[in-house]
Amino acid sequence: MESKDKTQKPKSKKVVVEGPDDFDWSKFEEGIEVIEDNKIKEFEKLIDENFVDTYNENVIQGVVINITDREAIIDINAKSEGVISLNEFRYNPGLKVGDMVEVIVDIQEDKTGQLVLSHRKARTIKAWERVIDAHEDETVVTGFVKCRTKGGMIVDVFGLEAFLPGSQIDVKPIRDYDQYLNKNMEFRIVKINHEFKNVVVSHKALIEADLEEQKKEIISQLEKGQVLEGIVKNITTYGVFVDLGGVDGLIHITDLSWNRINHPTEILELDQKLNVVILDFDDDKSRIQLGVKQLSEHPWENLDSNLKEGDKVNGKVSVLADYGAFIEIAEGVEGLVHVSEMSWSTHLRSAQDFVNVGDEVEAVILSIDREERKMSLGIKQLTSDPWTDITKKYPTKSKHKGKIRNFTNFGVFVELEEGIDG
Repeated sequence: MESKDKTQKPKSKKVVVEGPDDFDWSKFEEGIEVIEDNKIKEFEKLIDENFVDTYNENVIQGVVINITDREAIIDINAKSEGVISLNEFRYNPGLKVGDMVEVIVDIQEDKTGQLVLSHRKARTIKAWERVIDAHEDETVVTGFVKCRTKGGMIVDVFGLEAFLPGSQIDVKPIRDYDQYLNKNMEFRIVKINHEFKNVVVSHKALIEADLEEQKKEIISQLEKGQVLEGIVKNITTYGVFVDLGGVDGLIHITDLSWNRINHPTEILELDQKLNVVILDFDDDKSRIQLGVKQLSEHPWENLDSNLKEGDKVNGKVSVLADYGAFIEIAEGVEGLVHVSEMSWSTHLRSAQDFVNVGDEVEAVILSIDREERKMSLGIKQLTSDPWTDITKKYPTKSKHKGKIRNFTNFGVFVELEEGIDG
C-alpha cells in the first residue's frame, strides 16, 4: 500500500487566470470570433446588392462585356459571366459592349461548365408584365403592325404578338387593310387570356375616346343657325347623315336642295365635305337636324317680280299626283296645275292622262302668293271656254252627233265636245 502511494502522481491544480472584463473567452477557447447579428445582416445585404442569385427565375440586368461571332458575354455579378446566342439580338443589330440588357438564367452550367443566359425569355417575361400593367392601368401602348391574318392583323407589342381584330382598327369600315402594314400605331389593350397567352388590342377604342371628348366639346358649343363643316357619313332614301367631327347630324332629303330630288345620291356622295347649318336639336342634343339648302337664297326671292296672274309661263313637269301636276317654271320654283284645270271637260280624270314627268308644258298663272311661296297654274285656260260661244256653235233645233257619257233614270248625258254635255 505504501509503495502504491509513493508512485501515484499528484493531481495538477487548475490555474485560473484573471483577465480584463472585456476578454472574449469563447473566442480564446474555440478559435473563432463571434459576429453580432446586425453585422451578419449587413453582410447579407451587401451580398444581395452586389451578387446575383443564379438559382432564381427573376429577370436580371446585365452588361455586355464582349461580343464574339456567335455569342454575347454578359456580366451579371455572378461567380462567372454568362453567354447568350446573338440570334436573340436579331431585333437589335446595333448591340455593343457596355449595353445594359435584361436576361434570365437559362442553364446553371452547360456541358462546358458555362452559365447560359436568355435574353428572349427575359423580354417575354418583362413584356407580359408591361402588357398586364398597361391593361390594368388602361394606358396607351405603341405596336408595330406585322402582317394580316384571318379576321384582322398581327401587332408586335413589347415583343409579344397581339391580335388586332378588323372591327377594332377604326370607327369606319376598313376597305384596305394593307394601308396599315409595317406601321407603328397606338393601341389600347382590351383583353388578355392568361391561359392561352393571348392579347387583343384595339385602335378603335382610342379613336372613340377622342371622339367622345370632341363630341362633348362640340355639343357644348352647338347653336341653332350655326354653320359647320361636315363629311357625308351615310346616305339613305330619306336623308344624309353627316359627321361634324364626332357628332352626327341628319339632313332630311327636303333640306338638301330647293329643287325637288328623288334620292340624295343625285347631289351628294359618301365622304364628301360640305357646309351645313344647324336647324334644330333636342334637349340633350343627341338628335341634330341639319340643312344645306338654307345656306343659299330661296329661289322665290329671285323670281321675276313682274310675274302676275294671267301671265303665261313655260316649265317642266316635275311631279305627278292624282290631284294634279307640279310644274317647275324656274329653278326651285314650282306651281300646281290641279287636274280640274287641265281640261274644260267636266269628266275628271287623272293627271297622268294629260301630262308625264319631264314634259315641257305651257300654263297660265291663276294665282301667285309670294309670301306663302305658292302658285296655281292652269292649262285649259290656254284655250277658250267652249261655253263662251255655245249659242253660235249649237243653235236651237240644230242637229249634232255626240258621245253617250252616262245613263240615268231620267235621261241620257251626251257629250257634244270636250267640256260640253247635254
